[in-house]
Amino acid sequence: MNTVIRTEKLTKKYKDVLAVSAISLNISKGEIYGFLGLNGAGKTTTIRMLLAMISPNHGEAYINEQRVHAGNTELWKKIGYLVEMPFSYPNLTVKENLEIIRRLRFIKDKNAVASVMEKLRLSEYANRKTRNLSLGNAQRLGVAKALIHNPDILILDEPANGFDPAGICEIREMLRDLAKNHGVTIFISSHILSEISKLATRIGIIHKGVLIRELQTEQLEQLCQKHLQVNTRDNSQALSVLEKNGITAKMNDNEVLEILDNEMISNPESVATLLVKNQVPPSMLNVVEEDLESYFLRTIKTTEMKGGNL
Repeated sequence: MNTVIRTEKLTKKYKDVLAVSAISLNISKGEIYGFLGLNGAGKTTTIRMLLAMISPNHGEAYINEQRVHAGNTELWKKIGYLVEMPFSYPNLTVKENLEIIRRLRFIKDKNAVASVMEKLRLSEYANRKTRNLSLGNAQRLGVAKALIHNPDILILDEPANGFDPAGICEIREMLRDLAKNHGVTIFISSHILSEISKLATRIGIIHKGVLIRELQTEQLEQLCQKHLQVNTRDNSQALSVLEKNGITAKMNDNEVLEILDNEMISNPESVATLLVKNQVPPSMLNVVEEDLESYFLRTIKTTEMKGGNL
């Protein structure tokens, strides 16, 4: 597949703060790459370097194999972007703001404004001044600006900020359609981990400026841990029974038993039968699967314990 976005050891330092450290990425055409990290992890700094808004101290960024720099204006014709809070002229209407973008991008189609407003469900707000927009609609306007010229590449920094659940779902389906049916390459940063897991085809986790892990979204099912939670009237006795029968278990912080054995997780009824026979019947049996958020936090914790990359 064609590599659309590529970075080589991209690094940015502010005085004594290393914001981004030697990040190397390869993102292919039509891919939705989810860039995950805590606040301050380096997501926005990376995006700013991809867009030549700031210059790296070391390393290079390439889009369509062209080196990214402020003077390479041809690149921006094919890129739509949204970085942090979208800017708009507060005393102008939604339609007027988009008309300015249409002219700045030399878009000849005068219907482009109406089309993108309809796509982002902004038509009813066309004549409303942007200072009077809700946070969600201001964000819709920002996404509309990114999409008005039908770009081949979208670089979006926290695009779901301010959206309600229905709005998040709309944006997700729109982005998925752009990637799958129109070959648009999407680089999206977010801290809404559950949403990224539903949208991205590949995920990169950044922590303290370092890319600590990359994985295909379908790998999550194998990587996310499962355990069987068990509660009884006497968990200490139940733990003893389990261990005597060769079943490894532990007591969690809530004093509930956890079993990690895959065979027991797949057959919780066997655990129930064993405990009943030993006079400690379970009051709860619950198979718990780690979600992306839990996996993400565990990955970061493991990295910090090891003091470096995974």
